[in-house]
Amino acid sequence: MEEFIQQVATGLSTGSLYAILALALVLIYRSTGIVNFAQGEMAMFTTFIAWSFINWELHFWIAFFLTLLVAGIFGALIEIVVIRPVERGPILNPVIITLGMFTMLNSIALRIWQGQPKSFPSPAVFDGAPLKLGPAVISRPNIGVFCMSILIMIAIYLLFNRTKVGLAMRAAAQNRIASQLVGIRVGRMLALGWALSAMVGAAAGMLLAPTIFLSPSMMMGVLLFAFAAAVLGGLDSPVGAIVGGLVLGVVQNLAGTYIDSKIDITVAFLVIIAVLLVRPKGLFGKQTMERV
Repeated sequence: MEEFIQQVATGLSTGSLYAILALALVLIYRSTGIVNFAQGEMAMFTTFIAWSFINWELHFWIAFFLTLLVAGIFGALIEIVVIRPVERGPILNPVIITLGMFTMLNSIALRIWQGQPKSFPSPAVFDGAPLKLGPAVISRPNIGVFCMSILIMIAIYLLFNRTKVGLAMRAAAQNRIASQLVGIRVGRMLALGWALSAMVGAAAGMLLAPTIFLSPSMMMGVLLFAFAAAVLGGLDSPVGAIVGGLVLGVVQNLAGTYIDSKIDITVAFLVIIAVLLVRPKGLFGKQTMERV
């Protein structure tokens, strides 16, 4: 029983990272209907920027929030300059563009920062002896990552449900024409959605980098699990992204412990397939009805 609780606790820490990157994917999908295949590379690229800030001897938290600002500007510019001109064309156009961004950002990062893995510091508050919570012993970095992830999720919830800007973003995502008629600047809301998604992805990258080292390929595996978490929870549901990420992290960890570490990914995706066979829209996805 103690080992089970230990693995669940560790899985929640891992799953929280899947959850916040899945949340970034959902934010863009809800606001534009686009699945952003470059989300992981955007997170990787901004994490390298944070690493550069830290190497310039900036304090970790100054570098952290400065990187979030850079990521927000970066995300907004992508929506305005790259996505907006093609969003009224065939639905495949934005998909091709995000795939091209995936390759481009990876190549640029490889060119600037090279391919050697780099150590990324964790904040001092994450240092210290492991904490014993009941039968489970949890490392300080895992606790820190989980707590930071929860804070990000709460901030996103409050933004969308307690602020006028968040309500305007939700309205623009649901019905652009009606939003324009009531005075909402839809283009600005879409750019803000991309900016917010890029900031959430950057936070995920900076939280993940201390545990897996920083490299141009660091987010590829994580992005796969984030996509799976978003699909499991429902691509149009922020709550589903969070729940999907946490569930996926726990299932992956338990499968690796009690079945075989070589098939933990297989078991995790079998769970997703089973859920989608029952609920094609995901656990929290909205069922849509069309009048014939």
